[in-house]
Amino acid sequence: QRGIPLFFLQNITGFMVGRQYENGGIAKDGAKMVMAVSNAAVPKFTVVIGGSFGAGNYGMCGRAYDPRFLWMWPNARISVMGGPQAASVLLTVRQQQLERQGGSLSEEEQEELRRPILDKYEEEGNPYYSTARLWDDGIIDPVDTRTVVGLGIAASLNASFPEPSRGVFRM
Repeated sequence: QRGIPLFFLQNITGFMVGRQYENGGIAKDGAKMVMAVSNAAVPKFTVVIGGSFGAGNYGMCGRAYDPRFLWMWPNARISVMGGPQAASVLLTVRQQQLERQGGSLSEEEQEELRRPILDKYEEEGNPYYSTARLWDDGIIDPVDTRTVVGLGIAASLNASFPEPSRGVFRM
C-alpha cells in the first residue's frame, strides 16, 4: 500500500511435505504467501543466493511471478526439486514397479538409474544454464549484490505502478 518495493533473497528448499505439515496448514500458509506476492503491484526483485526449489520458488517471487529483476549468484541452483530428491523418487517408483513383477534392482542398476538423473539436474539447475536461456537477468558477483540491486531499484522507480485495488489481508 505504501509503494515500497519487495526484495527477496532465495535460499529455499521448497515447502515441507508430509502429513504433519499438511495438518499444520502448510498448503494454506503457502497459498497466502503466493497470493501476496502475485497480487503485489510494487516492483519486485529477487536474488537467488543458494537453492531455489519447488513451490518455495513461487512463494519467494521466482521467475513465474515476473519480478522486475531476477539475479543469481554463481553458486545458486534452481529446479523443481534437488537432484538427489528427484533420483530418490524415480528410483523408488522403479523399484516398486519391479517388486510388483517379482524383481528387484541391484546396487549397480540403482546407480545406473540414479547417475543420469543427478547429472541432468546438476547441469540444468546450474545458474549458467538458466542465464544462457535468458530465464533470469544474469549472474552477479556476491560482492556486487548491493550495487546491482540498488541500480535495479533506481531503474524500476522511473515507471509507475498501479494503486492496490484490494484491502489489506492478514498473513
